[in-house]
Amino acid sequence: MLSYLGKRLVGAVFVLAGLSVVIFLIARVVPGDPVRMALGPQAPQAVVEDLRKQLHLDKPLHVQYYYWVSGAVRGDFGISLMTNRPVTADLKEYLPATLELVLFASILHGLFGLILGIVAAAYSDSWLDNFVRVFAYIGVTTPGFVFAVLFMLIFGYWWHLLPVIGRIGYGVTVPPTITGMMTVDSLLTGNLPAFADALKHLILPSVALSMGAMSQEARITRSSMVENLNKDYIYMSVAQGIPRRIIMRKYLLKPSLIPTVTVFGLGCASTMAGAFLVELIFNWPGFARYGITGMLMKDLNVISATVLVVALCFVVVNIIVDLVVAYLDPRIRLQ
Repeated sequence: MLSYLGKRLVGAVFVLAGLSVVIFLIARVVPGDPVRMALGPQAPQAVVEDLRKQLHLDKPLHVQYYYWVSGAVRGDFGISLMTNRPVTADLKEYLPATLELVLFASILHGLFGLILGIVAAAYSDSWLDNFVRVFAYIGVTTPGFVFAVLFMLIFGYWWHLLPVIGRIGYGVTVPPTITGMMTVDSLLTGNLPAFADALKHLILPSVALSMGAMSQEARITRSSMVENLNKDYIYMSVAQGIPRRIIMRKYLLKPSLIPTVTVFGLGCASTMAGAFLVELIFNWPGFARYGITGMLMKDLNVISATVLVVALCFVVVNIIVDLVVAYLDPRIRLQ
């Protein structure tokens, strides 16, 4: 397993190196002059040229790439033209909010997607199976922001059950920043009222963000388990009189989890990349919203940093998924 992990880490280094080139080039080919957009159309040309030199935009592309990648390796992504602060400081402020949202959404779609898939497979071709499949199809084909608007209308404005704006309510004592995640910091400081309020604010956006991945995992789990139900070793277990619940839990679930784990990993990474609209609807001050705003403003440093962080998340999640799959299927790690 250690040898397998080493190979995956070496491969990840080459992937990140290639991604850095692609990210740098994409940020440079976006139409518009970032310096002029930052300073405005009325700024004197001398000021524009001075800022262009500070950002090394007056140099050839390979020299610009050298400055950018050398700073990125040190964790220095330059100054944001949008906030006039170091991009690293902005990431420290906005990234924990999105990580909290994505982690909670990942727990939801991982847990309930697996449960729905198992229930549908256990009662295959019944009304319950048909209900789960219809629910999954609706979840896969409906964008997350549609669920966000529906949940806001139903649970926020009609029934007044849950808050729909921000991360914590007015009048609630905000816990000191330790991790940047409101729920975690509330627990670490023993501020239970703040934890309860932050959790209420987290429910609607995280559920809306998890619907697509949850539905996909339910479909994949159900299909994989139904397919494995027709394998010879399952027929042999039934013939030997082993109870159905033991067959489902011990002999069927583990080999059926391999595609589910793969989809779960991709779902965790894609929720971070697709969290912008959900954050915008719920006024969630997160990393995805910050990154999209930087793209609209053609802030090159913000674009490069946010895309690189998302790419890094995909790489890390893929490595973890590969390790879990190798644990579930010994053939993969032995090969």
